[in-house]
Amino acid sequence: MRNYIKEVLKNMPAGWLLTTTHRLDIYNEKLAKTEFLEQFEELYSNNIATTTALNELPTAYDYIRLGHPLSCVLEWALGKLNLVDAENVISFSSKTIPVFSILRKNALEGKKTQILHDGVLNENFDAAIIKNVYGYEFDLKKVDTNSVDAKFEGSTVYVTTEKEFGVVKINENIDFYIGLYDHLGSVLIVNGEENKNYISDIQYVRRRETVAMTPVNSMTALMSLASQSSFEYHESTLEKDKEATLASIRTITNTTITPLVASSGLSIQYAILMGLVHDALENHKGKAIKLIVPPNCYGGTNDQARRVAASIENVTIVDLLVDGDNDMVQSIESVLTKIAKEDAVPLIIAEIPTNPRVEVPNLSDLKATLSKDRKTPNGDNAIDPVFILDQTFCPNVNFLGEGAVLSSVRTISFASGSKFPSGGQCTAGYCAGNKNTVALMDKIAYHLALCDNEATDFQYEILAKQLPSMNQRIVDAYKNTRSFVNYIHEVLPDAKINFVSEELADQEFMPSVFSLDLPTKGNSSEEKEMHKRALNLKLINMMITEIPNESKFCVSYGQLEGCYWTIPATSTQGTTKEGDKDYIVRASLSPDLDLEKHKQVFLDFVNNM
Repeated sequence: MRNYIKEVLKNMPAGWLLTTTHRLDIYNEKLAKTEFLEQFEELYSNNIATTTALNELPTAYDYIRLGHPLSCVLEWALGKLNLVDAENVISFSSKTIPVFSILRKNALEGKKTQILHDGVLNENFDAAIIKNVYGYEFDLKKVDTNSVDAKFEGSTVYVTTEKEFGVVKINENIDFYIGLYDHLGSVLIVNGEENKNYISDIQYVRRRETVAMTPVNSMTALMSLASQSSFEYHESTLEKDKEATLASIRTITNTTITPLVASSGLSIQYAILMGLVHDALENHKGKAIKLIVPPNCYGGTNDQARRVAASIENVTIVDLLVDGDNDMVQSIESVLTKIAKEDAVPLIIAEIPTNPRVEVPNLSDLKATLSKDRKTPNGDNAIDPVFILDQTFCPNVNFLGEGAVLSSVRTISFASGSKFPSGGQCTAGYCAGNKNTVALMDKIAYHLALCDNEATDFQYEILAKQLPSMNQRIVDAYKNTRSFVNYIHEVLPDAKINFVSEELADQEFMPSVFSLDLPTKGNSSEEKEMHKRALNLKLINMMITEIPNESKFCVSYGQLEGCYWTIPATSTQGTTKEGDKDYIVRASLSPDLDLEKHKQVFLDFVNNM
């Protein structure tokens, strides 16, 4: 098996190491990881490790942050060595979140947890904060060796340091074994048939609050496993890369407070949410905390906020209607007025432009609404909101700097790094705050460290290289997108296109994403909807078939080259309530693609509708 892994590492497709998203046309969500590993196991049985064969394996996961071919192979190999199913082995970039994943499930189910460790828990592992802010209950004990003498009435988690990847010692009294690997992350092994019901919950924490062990680190781990030696840590240029990355973010956001960089967009969002909840618990004791979230925004954002609310007693969700017939500013006004009457803490999460309708609110009205003085029923000043701004679509727009539209409102801006910041080469995300958020940013930094979710050395290296060219890439991609949108208007005038106006583009809102509501037909609303959904797939299939080297069925955007197509309802809105989903086409163009070829294929589609 070790020799086979050496061959796999030698022949693996370049995309296994260097891409952040995969094609959805070769991805079956219900069979994520299992389908990939079943076919990988077949190759192993036949001793086939050619690049061609490996490249034909189905996508392991829809997003690399959740898992990817190399993390799956690592988990498969560790499962083989430790005589457990591959699904029982789950790798993380974080050394803390694996523990949190068990604590979360047990907290929701009222089950006890004891954490045994040999003194190696993350130095930022603050038991008091984890209990008081996250709402997790547990006993923490330091033990000398991996020997647990008695079965605990609840879950026993054992945490230890490992120097190489291979066989580990797990006795029957340990429910969850977590090995910590310096610089690389951690591996959790679920022990015993009675604990298998934890697997999907643990994987879901990895999906929403952190990332799997990254491709580069998974490769280092596999090399250690294959050679039966300690893993090697190669000295990186972290200090220089981190300094360059932070300097670029300050320049782009026009801010002076130190930005924060996490292992993914959802990792930074989780730190933001937990930091702001922590601040609210300290400064507004006993008051309800309201997370105000658009129900149809990006599924990860929506889902994570609801998961935080489910875990913490006095945190609840308030829907914010922002798209289509709903105006974001009016919705915020209505919600903040109601929350002021409840004397609660308002934390607003919103995307500008919105996803997938690509709408921008009236910004001066937004500022006025967020800045407005409101009163509680007893005449006190209502708590002013914190605006958490996801500007992944347009990370070039200055919202926070001196004199900018939201400079006087408590605003934290964040962006997913797998899009424009890295050009699709890593998942790291970042956040920045204006001058009114110094204390809040300190809390966010604390929770980023507590969750051990800071960007990795390699992620900083990628961002240091890619961020300086980001704003120019955004301009170039926008020009291609505007040209394509104008062409669609010309050849299919009945289609409804959601894209920014020329006036908004002049204000630097230059997304490379647009959504397309195709004209349909039928004798009933159901028939019309079914026909439109069929047209959506027909268009995407034509694009990826006719232009396979550039057009991908993929959820991402902001890449360095190519064109990406998806249907939000079945991808980015995967966990959104059915009634809030958008069954439309979303397309994104890069700075570098054959635009004329894409126009020609679209014309062929129109002629064959």
